[in-house]
Amino acid sequence: MNSGFDERRRALEEKWAHDEELRFKVHVRRAKLMGLWAAGEMALSAAEAEAYAKTLVALDMSQGGDEDVVQKVRTDLAAKSVVRSEHLLRTKMAELLETAKEQVMTEG
Repeated sequence: MNSGFDERRRALEEKWAHDEELRFKVHVRRAKLMGLWAAGEMALSAAEAEAYAKTLVALDMSQGGDEDVVQKVRTDLAAKSVVRSEHLLRTKMAELLETAKEQVMTEG
């Protein structure tokens, strides 16, 4: 009887690990997409846009997520005289979260 319980527990643990991995990939993708979008708003070059996106990914993964990303983007946009409301940034992040989910799920 224990083997059935153990198998079920193992399957649930594997599903949880898979779901966490997908959630991580989606958040990384969303941060990258947000960085690329913001870079476009700031008229950065392609190389600068990639570097900026990587900065947002690192920030999102290391410090606290959404709040830090929104504040950094807002500050960086303002430094380039591009004014975007916090509401717009949060709405954009929500849109990009859905885009990131679709992209990650399509990749398999």
